[in-house]
Amino acid sequence: MESPNLSYIKNLSGGDIPFETKVIRILKEEFAEEKKTYYENLKKGDLKLTASNVHKLKHKLSILSLEKGYQIAETFENNLRENNTDLSKEFDTILNTITTYLKQL
Repeated sequence: MESPNLSYIKNLSGGDIPFETKVIRILKEEFAEEKKTYYENLKKGDLKLTASNVHKLKHKLSILSLEKGYQIAETFENNLRENNTDLSKEFDTILNTITTYLKQL
């Protein structure tokens, strides 16, 4: 599995450390909340809302330079809209990888 990194944020910031710090703080907060909501809706079996949660989360994958993860999230989102949860384990792995990474920042 690919590893998350901050290259997109660093490139976007142009070396502005306070900006990077702010983006990372917001990323951590939003990711934690969106992940929690994703699991709540998945547990309830509301796959349409779960697909919407994946849609929001996949943008975090992009920000963290997870290209393959983004592709998996894109397919998973579409699958959920068709009541198919086949990629849930793969998506869980991605979310766990991001959670671990963000804790280290």
